Amino acid sequence: MSSLIGTVKLRETATNAAVVAEVYDGVDQSHLANWQTKWKPIIEATRLRLEQQGAKNALPQSSHWEWDKKAAHFQKLLAYRMFVVVCQGDTQGLMAVATDPRHRTRVADDKGRAGLGLAYVDYLESAPWNRPEHVPQPRFRGVGSVLIAAAVQLSLDENFKGRVGLHSLPQSEDFYRTNIGMADLGPDNTYANFPLRYFEMTEIAARAFIQ
Repeated sequence: MSSLIGTVKLRETATNAAVVAEVYDGVDQSHLANWQTKWKPIIEATRLRLEQQGAKNALPQSSHWEWDKKAAHFQKLLAYRMFVVVCQGDTQGLMAVATDPRHRTRVADDKGRAGLGLAYVDYLESAPWNRPEHVPQPRFRGVGSVLIAAAVQLSLDENFKGRVGLHSLPQSEDFYRTNIGMADLGPDNTYANFPLRYFEMTEIAARAFIQ
């Protein structure tokens, strides 16, 4: 089940105009159908193009994510929430966030405390037409930032005071470090089979970000 939680502004790249978008808590079939029929063909076309160019390593590292399977899995878990950004009738971004006690802060707060609760962004992806890896001129800017803002708000709602953590794909590290202003805590050798870099947003950084 999906419910509208607010509207935001995205920036249309071609005109630099602000465009109204909706943010939803929960994913419904229309969002997933849009991913299936519009995202996947572009991703597959990029895959074929890069293979022909001998540049498979340039393929966006989230390209193998199957959001229909993720939604079916996460919607069964009480500690997970999914968020969607929709603009001009298209699914512009998808995110899954965990709020369970497994995820704790690693950066000490202003009182020297670590190990506090946070909202953990497990997956976040913008539509392929918003990414320069797929298209010469992205359609919208700001989708990733809007989704992170939703994660910060969820953290506030859960009394985590805006704290957010995530492991970043290598291609997205600069976005979280520079655009979002998260603290880069370096490669996490305990993460699955690949040491992705771990990023964390403190309470202070969260307040600055949502302002």
